[in-house]
Amino acid sequence: MENFKFYAPTEVIFGKDVENQTGETACKYGKKALLVYGKGSVIKSGLLGKVEKSLADAGVEYKEFGGAKPNPTLAHAEDGIKEALSFGADMIIGVGGGSAIDTAKAIAHGTANSDQDLWSLWTRKVPLTKSLPVGAVLTIAAAGSEMSDSAVLTNEELGKKAGINTDFNRCRFAIVNPALGMTLPKHQLSAGVTDIMMHTMERYFIPDVQCDMTDEIAEGLLRTVIKNGKKIVEDPSDYNAMCEVFWASSLSHNNLTECGRGKDFSVHKLGHALSARYDVTHGDSLSAVWGSWAKELYKGAVPRFARFAEKVWGICESDEEKTALLGIEKTVDFFKSIGMPVSLKDLGIDPSDADLEALSLDATMQGTVKLSRIRPLDANDVKKIYEAAK
Repeated sequence: MENFKFYAPTEVIFGKDVENQTGETACKYGKKALLVYGKGSVIKSGLLGKVEKSLADAGVEYKEFGGAKPNPTLAHAEDGIKEALSFGADMIIGVGGGSAIDTAKAIAHGTANSDQDLWSLWTRKVPLTKSLPVGAVLTIAAAGSEMSDSAVLTNEELGKKAGINTDFNRCRFAIVNPALGMTLPKHQLSAGVTDIMMHTMERYFIPDVQCDMTDEIAEGLLRTVIKNGKKIVEDPSDYNAMCEVFWASSLSHNNLTECGRGKDFSVHKLGHALSARYDVTHGDSLSAVWGSWAKELYKGAVPRFARFAEKVWGICESDEEKTALLGIEKTVDFFKSIGMPVSLKDLGIDPSDADLEALSLDATMQGTVKLSRIRPLDANDVKKIYEAAK
């Protein structure tokens, strides 16, 4: 088992109608909140109104800031920083999914460091030493941003998507009402289920580390998401199944499933390059390349992939490599069964050889880093994965 630090300070308020407790929770962290949300579905559903009433009842002033995009952008976050500074916000609350919450995190960092360029903070050219408190009112189980130490922004001017991991990204509180997921389009639910699984698998497929307790947690989480994820896609009104998926989302990305094992996130690097260049949904970008990634690397971790097949999918063949391959196929088939793309063709894109080369360089920071803890992948290896995913 590797050394690790586990820090999960987020106060989680979970269950039906808990959005009405936003004010009494938020007032512990600030008195003036900038409310960050997306395209307006939270207005139409009445959720934003409930949150605002709760804040007002608790004596918390607020100002709205909408327009968060599915792939959060630097420019929009910079606009939010201006709004927060003008309003005098001492707290930022994301109302929505990972896009709204990641945007809220970016605004919090930029507001607390208004004398610095946000992208420089984001890319660690300037150290991030302070931020404002961030809260979340969650509407979709997917990114796990409500409890994670990570956030992602796209710099549209540069065509680059980058993430930052810092304890300043940890939300002070998360309001989680799984019933809010019942009104979501089915594809959003499917993409969310995929993202939850990826956050767990990116920490799981690391060979040659014994970490039984963390493995059991990860495998149980994956079985739970697979079982209940299929249920919510088929019947979004299944509240109990929705609860299981929402809670799994939070646990999948709060670092619990990396304790003693660490993480990889090479599939996310491949997906980020795709979504930055083609603006595809995050979950779609992951499922489209996962199978090709797994087939490229599994021989370097056959026992690990075989354990995954046995513990998660109940597959146990006498031949370990066959078991590993069947587990990969079963996972790809699951993505298909919930309507997720499993190739670049499914994404509706047909990259040229030059496009694939550019994607591979994007994923490896222009060839300066190698991906994967199974076997180091350089830009040429990454290009092979993209080619196989076509």
